Amino acid sequence: MSEPIAAAPICHRQIWQIAGPMILANISTPLLGMVDTAVVGHLTQPHYIGAVALGTLIFSVLFWGFGFLRMGTTGLTAQAVGRGDILQQQHLVQTTLCLAIVIASVLLLFQSPLSHLAFSLIGASDLTSQVGQNYFAIRIWSSPAILVNYVILGWLIGLSATRSALLLVLIVNISNIALDLLLVNVFHMAVEGVALASVIAEYLGLVIGLVLLKSHGIVLFSRRIQQQTDFAFRQLLHLHGNIFIRTLCLMFSFAFFTAQGAKQGDTVLAANAVLLHFITFMAFFLDGFANAAEVISGEAMGRRNRQQLRQGLLYTAFWSGAIAAFFSLIYYWLGPSIIRLLTTIPEVIALANDYLVWLTVAPVIGVWSYLFDGLFIGTTRSAEMRNTMLFSTFTCYLPAWYYFQDWGNHGLWLALLIFLAARAISQACYLPKILSIK
Repeated sequence: MSEPIAAAPICHRQIWQIAGPMILANISTPLLGMVDTAVVGHLTQPHYIGAVALGTLIFSVLFWGFGFLRMGTTGLTAQAVGRGDILQQQHLVQTTLCLAIVIASVLLLFQSPLSHLAFSLIGASDLTSQVGQNYFAIRIWSSPAILVNYVILGWLIGLSATRSALLLVLIVNISNIALDLLLVNVFHMAVEGVALASVIAEYLGLVIGLVLLKSHGIVLFSRRIQQQTDFAFRQLLHLHGNIFIRTLCLMFSFAFFTAQGAKQGDTVLAANAVLLHFITFMAFFLDGFANAAEVISGEAMGRRNRQQLRQGLLYTAFWSGAIAAFFSLIYYWLGPSIIRLLTTIPEVIALANDYLVWLTVAPVIGVWSYLFDGLFIGTTRSAEMRNTMLFSTFTCYLPAWYYFQDWGNHGLWLALLIFLAARAISQACYLPKILSIK
C-alpha cells in the first residue's frame, strides 16, 4: 500500500476543477428530461406529457433507488484515495459491478409485476396509464447498462477523474437527445421512441464506460476479488443499505407529489411535470458542488484531516449558495418563457404559470440539502442520511401535505418545499459531529 499524499489547502480553483465538469455532466441529464417533455409536449394531447412523466417517475424510483451504487462507490473510493490504497480502489469497483449486474437481472425478471404495481398505485387516467406502460416495457431493458454505468461513474468521481465522468455522461445524454428527435420527429414513434432512445443511448454509454475502466487499469471479473480480505464487505452492504432506504424515501416523496397531481387531472399532472424540470435542472447543477464536497470530504476522511474537511464544506457552501440565488432570479424573470419552451398546450402553460411562484424560492431552500448530501456521502455517514430523510418524509412532508391539502396543488407545492427545508435543517444538526474527526 502506498503512503497517503499530503493534502494541499483547499482553494476555489480546486472546487471548480471538480465541480465544473460535473456541472456540465449533471445538467445534461435534466436537459434530456426537458427534451423528452418537449418532443411529446408538441404532440397535441396532454396525456403524452403525462405518460412520459409517469414513466420517468417509475424509472426514477427503480434506477435512482439504486443510486447507492454511485454514491457509495464515490465515498469509499475517495477515502481510499486519501489513504493511498490502490488495491481497495480496484476491489471496490469490481465488487460493486457484480452487485449492479445482480440487481439488474432481478429487475428484468420481475418487469411485468413491477409495471402493473407501479401504474395501479399511481392511479392516472386509463389513456395515460396505457401509453405509460408501453414506455415502461421498452425502457426496462436499459437496466443493466444504467446500473453498471452508476458504478463506473461513482468510481470515476471518487478518483477525481471528473473529465472522464463528464465524457461518459455526455455521450449517453447527447446521443439520447439526438435519438429522441430522430425517433419521435422523423419516425413518429411518439412515447415509444422516447423510451427506445434511452435504451440505445445507455448501452452506448456502457461501452464507453468499460473502455474508461480499462484505461484506468481495472480488470473485470478477476479472481482476486475473492482473494482480497482487506476490504470490509459488510461495511459496503451496510453503507448501500442505508443509502438505499434514504433514496427510496426521496423517490417516494416525488412519486407521492406526482401521484397527488395526477389525481387532480391530466392537465395538473402535465403542469407539475413541466415545473419539476425547474427543480431537477437546478438540483443537477448544484450537485456539481455536492460532488466536489463528496471528493474533498472523502479524501479528508481518508487522511483524517479536519482542516481539509471544514475548508471543503465552507468553499462548496459559498458557491452553492451563490448559484442557488442566481437560479431564483432566473426563474423569477424567465420562468414563463421557459414554460413555453417546454410545451405549447395553452391550458398547461396557464396552469404552470399559476404555480411558478413556488419555483422562485425552491433553489435557496433546497440547495443546502443537496450540499449536505455530498458531505454525508464523502464521509460515508449513511445512517445519518437515512435518519434525516425518514424524519423529513414522514414527520414533515406528509403531515404538511395533509394539513394543506385544502389548498389544492398550491398546498402540494408548499409541502414539497417544507420537505426540502426539513432535510437541510435535520442534516445540519449532524455537522458538529462530522466536522470533529480526529
